[in-house]
Amino acid sequence: MPDMKRLVLDVLKPHEPDIREFADATSRCDGVAGVNAALVETDREVQTIKLTIEGDAIDDDAVEAAVADLGGSVHSIDEVVIGDDLIEQSDTPQDPHR
Repeated sequence: MPDMKRLVLDVLKPHEPDIREFADATSRCDGVAGVNAALVETDREVQTIKLTIEGDAIDDDAVEAAVADLGGSVHSIDEVVIGDDLIEQSDTPQDPHR
């Protein structure tokens, strides 16, 4: 399989450890060049964060293991970019207007 360049995950996590620890742990995985972690939702017992991970050859199994080691779980894989180039998604008529 060609190398993964971007991986966007919807992660459900406990309030602790905080979002910085999730970003740090996933940034240390093989093939990861950088991580953007954004808080999406907080409720009484858990938080939802969006992890956008980029690199030359992301080891997605290692990323999921790092999330699990911190007590989180991957709720969904929301975007994957694979191949030689980093391709942005294109707008289509069915996309909501921004």
